[in-house]
Amino acid sequence: MKTAGLKFFVLAVLVSFVARATADTTYNLGPKTPENDLIKLRYALDEAKSGKEKKQILKKIGDGGTFIGLMTAGRLIDDKSVGKAAARAVAQIGLTHKDYAGANVRELLRKAQTRVGGKTRRDIVAYLERMPSNETGFVSLFNGRDLTGWKGLVENPIKRAQMSSVELAQKQVKADEVMRQDWKVENGLLAYVGHGYDNICTIEQYGDFEMYVDWMLDPAGKEPDAGIYLRGTPQVQIWDTARVNVGAQVGSGGLYNNKKHADKPTVVADNKVGIWNSFHIIMKGERVTVFLNGVKVVDNVVLENYWDRSRPIFPVEQIELQAHGSKVYYRDIYVKRILD
Repeated sequence: MKTAGLKFFVLAVLVSFVARATADTTYNLGPKTPENDLIKLRYALDEAKSGKEKKQILKKIGDGGTFIGLMTAGRLIDDKSVGKAAARAVAQIGLTHKDYAGANVRELLRKAQTRVGGKTRRDIVAYLERMPSNETGFVSLFNGRDLTGWKGLVENPIKRAQMSSVELAQKQVKADEVMRQDWKVENGLLAYVGHGYDNICTIEQYGDFEMYVDWMLDPAGKEPDAGIYLRGTPQVQIWDTARVNVGAQVGSGGLYNNKKHADKPTVVADNKVGIWNSFHIIMKGERVTVFLNGVKVVDNVVLENYWDRSRPIFPVEQIELQAHGSKVYYRDIYVKRILD
């Protein structure tokens, strides 16, 4: 290699290294995983100035192979400037990860096949022909526009079961009013803007399920703290790990209210407060597995019944998003029922 060429090569490598290091520092990302790579790429996508930059980012999203990456690329298929790149990313992820199959993926692949050609298009057509048409797959619980599919919290599962249908309906009306004051849609995100501890709950109930949800704590909050209630029961914990005075340094993702079984995550995998994090939660029977930013932090641990510890967890109940007096954001909430 000639001297000039060598200098250019070294400079290019250095620039690339500095860019990656700067991005990691700016976004305070934790372990390097496809999920954290996607979080970084989504920030870059928002900041991209040109179609060329966006296409390069979409290529990397396709390489990452995550379900949320597939959904992220899918939202850009109709974009005239980057639609083909988005379609290629959708095809790459959808055709590679058969476990993502379902109505959402089927629809995105149908759209993608109109934007690509050659072997990729033929592969999509063949795959769609094989994919069961009745497979629901992951369903979006938040449409990014309003609170459709969500309700306010009425007591706990045991107390709700003791109410008459009339009493429950009356209390639900009041709970919904409170919920709509405390929970808002801001720039396509589900945000808690209240000051109390009111949960927002799915209207539907779930038995065994698999869930994706992204979350971000507001660094300006008085006590950044939140969680995910599974089958109406607390909770998969969300922490600001800097709050060592309350033990938050153990990290997010643990089954915080457990007494007999493990209540802490096995490793700290959080991104810093003010940066997005991603949960992948799997619940089968009494047992819960949690991935935080692509790292397994809870492995098949029993979730205890907080409301009555003499009883096992409820077989079917609602999912709830908790806020603990500080602002918190949620996005990309997808649930798949496990039927086998």
